Amino acid sequence: MRKLFVASIVVFAGLCLSGSWSAAQDLKGERVQVKMRQKAERKAMKLAHKYTKQSLNSRDLPRSQRLMMKHQMQRERRELRERQRDESQDLRDRQKALRESQNRY
Repeated sequence: MRKLFVASIVVFAGLCLSGSWSAAQDLKGERVQVKMRQKAERKAMKLAHKYTKQSLNSRDLPRSQRLMMKHQMQRERRELRERQRDESQDLRDRQKALRESQNRY
C-alpha cells in the first residue's frame, strides 16, 4: 500500500511539472506571436500615417484641419504604444506567475 501511495505521488508530481513545462513552452510561443503581431501593427500604422500625410500635402486644407489630423495621428501612435506596452507587461506577469507556480512543486 505504501509503495502504491509513493508511486502515485511521484506520478502526480511528474504530471504537474510536465504540465507547467508545456505551459512555459506555450508562453514562449505566445510571446513570439505577440511580438510579431505588434510589429505588424506598428508597420501598418506607419504606412497609414505616411499615406495620410501624403494626402494632406496634396490637398489644399486649412491649417486647423492639418493640425487636427496631425494631433489625431499622434494620439493613435501614443495609444498603440501604450496598448502594446500593457499587453507585453501582462504577458510578462503571466510568465512570472507560471515560474513561481513551477518553483512551488
